[in-house]
Amino acid sequence: MANIEEKVEKLIKEKVEKIGYNLYDVIYVKEGKEYFLRIFIDKPEGIDLNDCEKVNNEITDLLDEANYIKEQYFLEVSSPGVERILRKDNHLKDNIGNEVEINLFKPVEKQKQFIGILIDFDDNYIVIEMAGKKQELERKNISLIKTIYHWD
Repeated sequence: MANIEEKVEKLIKEKVEKIGYNLYDVIYVKEGKEYFLRIFIDKPEGIDLNDCEKVNNEITDLLDEANYIKEQYFLEVSSPGVERILRKDNHLKDNIGNEVEINLFKPVEKQKQFIGILIDFDDNYIVIEMAGKKQELERKNISLIKTIYHWD
């Protein structure tokens, strides 16, 4: 499915940027019996329903013509939200110094969830700081990384 995500991202990126948005991510996923193509867009002042509709209208024909997805699917265009999933290196780079939550497939030191400040990453590891202590986590063991928004 990642291959479809990459193809779709390449296909629509220029069009999305041309109309004034950043393409944050593309996710193609099967949930139950249904397939979903999720397009996440962003702009500095935030995203509203009109923005999602505008992007949807701009990319629908491109997706239909390219015909990368053979199954019937639902197209969803939305904001990545305030708590953003970090799947790509540029997402991680943009969030160095920010608080993140990391969930693991298998426990490390009897723990499957870590919350700390993202301080570094490479191809194999993500490094966070928790209570003044550095914690290195293997990327292949990470099921989810997301930013944390404090609703004060």
